[in-house]
Amino acid sequence: MTADPPVPPPATAALAPFRPRRGRAVALGVVWSSLLVFGVIAVLMPSEGGRWGIGDRLMFFGLGVVVALTAWRYASIVAVPSRSGLVVRNLVVTRTLTWPEIVGIQFGGGEPWVTLDLEEGDTMAVMAIQKADGPVSGREASRLAALVQAFGESPEPGGPGEPGRSAP
Repeated sequence: MTADPPVPPPATAALAPFRPRRGRAVALGVVWSSLLVFGVIAVLMPSEGGRWGIGDRLMFFGLGVVVALTAWRYASIVAVPSRSGLVVRNLVVTRTLTWPEIVGIQFGGGEPWVTLDLEEGDTMAVMAIQKADGPVSGREASRLAALVQAFGESPEPGGPGEPGRSAP
């Protein structure tokens, strides 16, 4: 008899990392394929007449390693929420944001991933939530929007509904 896996508490599920699914699977396939293909070609290159030396073979395999490293970085794209903020690791840049810095979230139009509107007036892509993931991406975008709303900026003191402030 097997036991059912433990169900994480709701707070833990809400703070689960965001990761692309299809893009990650493809990138991991590219990592291993490029190492295998470039490695095999480097070994099997004809060496007749001194056309391909050991340096050429190493350089060719090195090209495969560069392709694999780039794909690995793409596979490691993630956005990790916590109670204090969001760490967004995109292809090139990793940035830590506090929840009050995020004033809005967009997931529509021609963008392939979620875009955050920041309080400084800038926008930032969250490549971890991609449209290519289909319906899952919509749910993940909604979860991120709920986190922004739950942990975002608190209402200003003395605002509507605050004690000590009368309604007009």
